[in-house]
Amino acid sequence: MNLSRRGVLAAGGAVGALAVTAAGSAPAAASAASVRGRGRPRVRTGFDRLAADGYRLLRGQKVGVVTNPTGVTADVRHIVDVMHPDARVDLTAVFGPEHGFRGTAQAGGSEGRYDDPATGLPVYDTYLKSGQDLADIFTASGVDTVLFDIQDAGARFYTYIWTLYDCMEAAALAGKRLVVLDRPNPVTGRAALGPVLDPAFATFVGRREIAQAHGMTVAELALLFNAEFLRADPVRLEVVTMSGWRRSDFFDDTGLPWVPPSPNMPTPETALVYSGTCLFEGTNLSEGRGTTRPFELLGAEGIDRHWAAAVNALRLPGVAFREAYFAPTFSKFQGKTVGGVQVHVQDREVFDPVRTGIALLVTAKQTWSGFAWRPDHWIDKLTGNTRVRTMIDAGADTDAVVAAWRSDLTAFRAKRRRYLRYEG
Repeated sequence: MNLSRRGVLAAGGAVGALAVTAAGSAPAAASAASVRGRGRPRVRTGFDRLAADGYRLLRGQKVGVVTNPTGVTADVRHIVDVMHPDARVDLTAVFGPEHGFRGTAQAGGSEGRYDDPATGLPVYDTYLKSGQDLADIFTASGVDTVLFDIQDAGARFYTYIWTLYDCMEAAALAGKRLVVLDRPNPVTGRAALGPVLDPAFATFVGRREIAQAHGMTVAELALLFNAEFLRADPVRLEVVTMSGWRRSDFFDDTGLPWVPPSPNMPTPETALVYSGTCLFEGTNLSEGRGTTRPFELLGAEGIDRHWAAAVNALRLPGVAFREAYFAPTFSKFQGKTVGGVQVHVQDREVFDPVRTGIALLVTAKQTWSGFAWRPDHWIDKLTGNTRVRTMIDAGADTDAVVAAWRSDLTAFRAKRRRYLRYEG
């Protein structure tokens, strides 16, 4: 048995132990709030199950947690504030990702090193730190176990999953155990969509070869990362799965509170479109930052009604586009009125965000003479290849661009299935 396999088996053991505890808690499950009136128990996150088990998985360990404002209980108490006074947990450090532990920083920023005023705990900055640099931070903190509990948005370029990957790699280097507390994929875990990253384009918005919309939870991704990408030096990994979550669940099916995981991810509806419309970060159009509907509003100076008409003419499933005008308060076109579209998802069951994002790029280029890619070709980092950009520049339509990644996506879907832990 190799080390990679042993890491996966360890994860299964932790899940099994907690599953027994949860199964024996029928009164608590029965009294849990139902989801949207359907009589289903509310989803219990990995943290909920860890706490219900008396933190048995953490006994005798000095614990540090990688988290942000989304690390909350069902009654919106932060897990750090819950664990810190609990004698059953020796919580000694917090590690903040992009945007920071308490979430005060905008995109591309963090909060730095400080002591948390509420708990007195040292908060270490992990943003853009990886490898031995991050391992040294774990060593200096004195922790034995690193917990990870952050809400993901379901897209490859949402950086928290790469914070997870970097923490796994660094924990292995530092000889630490890593425990992932699972949370829902807010846009379901039904399918992987979009191009698979070419390793030549690896950055912090895509470290390894997964699909643009991965269709996995963070615990499932951790299992995949450990077995597929860190097999030469896997971390001692354990995961605590959720109970009550089904792969077909959108976030509002879970009964859990939504806390914006970053300043420009205000609602679950934002996450629904994000894996497609975030591609506009790679263009000279606004992706809606600085508005109340980031990633749903897209536009630029000089765009008019023709863009909305062109993309509506494609009759994409589950979505319609409204001619829109808006003035961003920051980011691109700050303080200027721009024209464009608002994306309205009308049937989320059939909506394909990545295909929709490609269609919007294709039609924007066709209908607006000012269309341009960012000079640094950031679009290639977001899509994980040059094909999307070069095919659109060559005049390819949406179907042709989507077809170009089909074989890579099929292979990733087969690999992904080995690590899925939920039905439905």
